Formats: sequence, C-alpha cells, structure tokens
Amino acid sequence: MGSSLEDLLAFPITVRKAVGYQLHKIQYGIEPDDWKPFSEIGAGVNEIRIRDNNGIYRVMYVAKFEEALYVLHSFQKQTQQTSQHDKNIARTRYNRVVQQWRNSL
Repeated sequence: MGSSLEDLLAFPITVRKAVGYQLHKIQYGIEPDDWKPFSEIGAGVNEIRIRDNNGIYRVMYVAKFEEALYVLHSFQKQTQQTSQHDKNIARTRYNRVVQQWRNSL
C-alpha cells in the first residue's frame, strides 16, 4: 500500500531479508518471531519488529482479509513511541484497504 514497498526497499539488506522471512511466515499462517497487535490503527493490524545493528524497524500489516496480506507501512523507528505521523499513515492505508474490501462485496 502506498510507499510501503519503496520504504521497505530502502532498509538495509539484512533487514529486508528478515522482513521478507517474517511476511512469508504470516502468509503460511505462522506467527512472526517478534510482533505485537496494533489495534489502535484498526482491527487485525499487527506490527513486525526487527532489530538490527543499523536500528529498529517496523512493518505494520493486516492479514485478516482472505485475498491478501497488506503491508500498510514500513519505517525505521526513531523514538520509543511510534510517532503520530507513522500511525496516521498506517491508519489511512488501513481505511483504504477496508473500503476496497467493502466495495468488492
């Protein structure tokens, strides 16, 4: 969704590989290694947490829709708390996914 792929491709290669592996696990119904629910964004939204020598990275996704796993937002974390800006991006994209899903019914 949005710039999630471009943002993810800007991550260091080790982080990209780790994220790819975690997303692969999710697609097969296996929980990622380090994640937490992020229901403040929307129902079914989770956050993958990746730590690396270069920093801390987050990928927010929703996998509750049968047709796809949607990556809502990918970013490098700068502070302890997730910024309101990052939450707003994820929430906007989540709302877009829900609207598209409703329109397809």
